[in-house]
Amino acid sequence: MPEQQPLARIFDAGAGDFERMAPSLWNPMGNALVAAADVKLDESVLDACCGGGSITVPAAQSAGPSAIVDAVDLSAELLEIAAAKAKTLSLENVSFSQSDVLGFRPDTQYDVVLCGYAVFFLPDMDAGVRHLASLLRSGGRLAFSTWAEGALTDFTSALFRHCAAEGVQLPNTSESSRDNMLRINTPQKASDWLQELGLKEVSAAHTSVPVLLSQDLAWSLVMGSPLRLLLPEDQDAAGRVRDAFLAELGEEYTLNADTLLVTAVKP
Repeated sequence: MPEQQPLARIFDAGAGDFERMAPSLWNPMGNALVAAADVKLDESVLDACCGGGSITVPAAQSAGPSAIVDAVDLSAELLEIAAAKAKTLSLENVSFSQSDVLGFRPDTQYDVVLCGYAVFFLPDMDAGVRHLASLLRSGGRLAFSTWAEGALTDFTSALFRHCAAEGVQLPNTSESSRDNMLRINTPQKASDWLQELGLKEVSAAHTSVPVLLSQDLAWSLVMGSPLRLLLPEDQDAAGRVRDAFLAELGEEYTLNADTLLVTAVKP
């Protein structure tokens, strides 16, 4: 798995491509996570690893103008996108911080901590989620989204094959974000894990998320994520991977983006 600062560089470089996925994936699932967390008026909220603000915006709208809403991310480019959205919508109660959320120690405890598709990037996922829970008041709610079993599998497998055909040495997935994803990719596994960490009232709901991708959007999903690290350094070889990969997907491809929406309460 990329370390935290290289991870920031990946998302900085791919911020535009990442944001192209917002209308079809990040925004609807951001709304779904805020709904699952049941963010209420005047509740204080942290959006951990906020990306382009697809969770921050509906959370701030639900919490209302007098609530504390903090949003934290490693990527300066994605934070700029998120802040622009908040400004456009006159969401003046949101504060944005460029920080590793593991080192983020605010002066307040939150009613709700949200994290979209990012807990698996934490180097030590157990310690990372314990840290997020420590930022909650007693009775506060943690809610996160993560990929469900089978999500992205066909898409990434096709990319792996075409990269390998160009002689790319695929990374060892041991101790990687992929291992973290596999630990929590079913409702039972996610629920058991959070209960072992001491959280209560755990709920994990599998949501079917088919996303229709054009070839341009399919490539944006690669270039806006750590998948871009798989591509050959040689530009001609990378171009061949792109052409072969997109030809396999076809003009329109339905991505399996099935997601778990997971909520829990701090005792």
